Amino acid sequence: MSRASDGTVYLVGAGPGDPELLTVRARRLLDAADVVLHDRLVSDDILDACPDSAAVVDVGKRPGPDGERTTQEEIDALLVREARAGRDVVRLKGGDPTVFGRGGEESEHLAAAGVDFEVVPGVTSAVAAPAVAGIPPTHRDRASSLTVVTGHEDPTKAESALDWASLAGNVAAGGTLVVLMGVGRLPDNVAALRGHGLDADTPAAMVENATREAEYTVTGTLDTIVERARRVGIDPPAVAVVGDVVEVRDRVAEYLRGAGATGAVGGSERRVSDNRGVE
Repeated sequence: MSRASDGTVYLVGAGPGDPELLTVRARRLLDAADVVLHDRLVSDDILDACPDSAAVVDVGKRPGPDGERTTQEEIDALLVREARAGRDVVRLKGGDPTVFGRGGEESEHLAAAGVDFEVVPGVTSAVAAPAVAGIPPTHRDRASSLTVVTGHEDPTKAESALDWASLAGNVAAGGTLVVLMGVGRLPDNVAALRGHGLDADTPAAMVENATREAEYTVTGTLDTIVERARRVGIDPPAVAVVGDVVEVRDRVAEYLRGAGATGAVGGSERRVSDNRGVE
């Protein structure tokens, strides 16, 4: 059981990056926090708005074998220690805390330790990244289902938790597949979808830095998206989208504020370039 003197841990989603996409609840909690423990993908604009009185600590995990890393065990222990010291802690995660954000693991750890917590949902990039690029994740005439998977999973390993045959079949039947954190394994994922029968001309896109100043979108097909993404230098964070909904972008991008030109978005100038000249 938690003690009366304990603080509370708030597992908060920071959204895809634009600070104006924070929920009202998230902003209020950040303004009142004693400690903010944030992941790598939380934007500087959001962190810079934290109060001076708050201790802001980067506990992000860097990609690659040599990247700086705060282990999950260390994060779990820090959450409990700060709360038991009577501090209110915001555990700030990119997107939504429970969509590939380990919010479920951390909530289990806090409950086991007897620490009060609250989950504050955020705008997940699985929906936000395609949407801001003019690609609706679902569409009455084009997609009646949406599947979200992690791009960290190796599709070539025998014990893969993902059923690539089913994923390919769902897209072929008219569904949308969104792959989060999928830049490094894009060639493998495309090969897996093609290997399970998905047509080479299936529309595909990569959306990099969605809602941020450096947002870019590259479109193509399963036959072309790997080379196009490589040529324009798509880097993490980026979201892959596969399915007929990608074609909607061609119909709306000219009129979508910020798409294909410099435009005012949320009161700031945000540049979005389509394909960086590869079309």
